[in-house]
Amino acid sequence: MRKSKMKLWQKLALTAGGVVLLLAAALLLIANYFVNFALVRSDAGKDVAPASTVAAEDQAEIDRNWEDITAQRERWLNQSRREDAAITSDDGLELRGEAFYAPEDTHRWLLAIHGYNSNKESIRHIASAYGLAGWNVLTPDMRAHGESEGTYIGMGWLDRRDVLLWIDYLLSLDSEAEIVLHGVSMGGATVMMTAGEDLPENVKGIVEDCGYTTVWDIFEDELAVLYHLPSFPILTVTEQVARLRAGYGFREASALEQVKKAQVPILFIHGSEDNFVHTEMVYPLYEACPTAKELLVVEGAGHGQAYSMDPALYMDTVFTFLDGNCLPS
Repeated sequence: MRKSKMKLWQKLALTAGGVVLLLAAALLLIANYFVNFALVRSDAGKDVAPASTVAAEDQAEIDRNWEDITAQRERWLNQSRREDAAITSDDGLELRGEAFYAPEDTHRWLLAIHGYNSNKESIRHIASAYGLAGWNVLTPDMRAHGESEGTYIGMGWLDRRDVLLWIDYLLSLDSEAEIVLHGVSMGGATVMMTAGEDLPENVKGIVEDCGYTTVWDIFEDELAVLYHLPSFPILTVTEQVARLRAGYGFREASALEQVKKAQVPILFIHGSEDNFVHTEMVYPLYEACPTAKELLVVEGAGHGQAYSMDPALYMDTVFTFLDGNCLPS
């Protein structure tokens, strides 16, 4: 009788162990899927944004403004001398970009950082406003984007090291450069993450537009919105897979913690109707910043639409902030 009970318990234990192994294997497969979906380069595009909640009349205003912004961008491109740029990352990737020189000599440089699954061309609309104001501009392709090499998207965390190298590249072009970092979305997170690093005194200020607090926070939200799934255990395991494959974890990739170490002024910008990187994310980032700072929330704008919603307000705020807090007169 005792032997039959022992055999029964052994069978139950083996069955339970098999179920646990199957669940673990399934969880690893799911985690690998999400790493592939979120972090592996895709030049075909990734549909990750929720449906916009921007009001129809505000979207119509954005569309009207975009026509003028497009014409502005073309005027800037036509007047600027353009050169290819390239660096090698610390892990051996060739990263490429473009430098644009103003018609008149200047030491003012914009380092413009694009967003997730995009490229250097996508930031030209904002870059053109700086360029037409007499600035030189550098627009890199982030790793695993555009013409730059790389398999894994850095989500700003790996990119912060690349931005430091791009700063060094600018200083090789102009040792007296007065550099401002301006990023949108993932680019916004990137420049905030860069803010916590040891920056040369040539970096005068930072403008971040709709960047997220941490990679964990944005992925947790996306997991809920796109798949209706909780963060535990899926995101917890996905983070460990990402550490092994991409080289970083989602919680350590924190713009919030990096901003706390900032040594240069930061202008924070967000749209009031951003339901992708929720508008609420900007407030703890702003509060955490210990340096000169300002916050602009553009009414009616969705994700990445603050500039196209009100170009005059946007750039007036940018230049007033930079002139007042960052750049010598």
